[in-house]
Amino acid sequence: MSVCRACRLALRRSFRQPLAHTANLSSTRRASTAADILSKPSWSIRSLREPSLPAAESASREIITPKQLHHLLRLAALPLPQTPAEEASMIETLQSQLQFVRAVQRVDTAGVEPLRAIRDETSEAVRENTFTLEDVKSLLSEEEHVGHYKRPRRIRKKIEEADEKWDVLGTASRKAGKYFVVDSSKTSQGD
Repeated sequence: MSVCRACRLALRRSFRQPLAHTANLSSTRRASTAADILSKPSWSIRSLREPSLPAAESASREIITPKQLHHLLRLAALPLPQTPAEEASMIETLQSQLQFVRAVQRVDTAGVEPLRAIRDETSEAVRENTFTLEDVKSLLSEEEHVGHYKRPRRIRKKIEEADEKWDVLGTASRKAGKYFVVDSSKTSQGD
């Protein structure tokens, strides 16, 4: 029995050893528990808020000019500062916020799997949120298959409620068959 060329190639690829750089990544990381990670602080609010940059970095620190501040305020449709003190305060706040953003951007995210959404992605939560056949069996029992291609169609149930069973004509003072009789006269528009 011979194997076709495409199958042989796929089989060869499945037996091939993984690349060397992927093996090195897994071997260099050591297992860490939550207690190990939380025992040592990796950052503090003070380091993010205070300008503790070395002299070489402070020279390259972005200086926000009043012209740039006014441009940003116009883009955001915010009012311009009334006094120079208010302007200086806004510039200082903006520089502090930029320093915080730069600190967040410097965080090493190597090996961190990005979130698909903000939710619990543990295996227990995934198992809890997974639909099974047992979950939808009651809904599937309310369907019928129609046509040549057996398209599913929901069986319509007639809902009988007490509000729908009341006698509409029972409170009418006058009626003619299945209609209400209302006494009214036609008035002329000009009177």
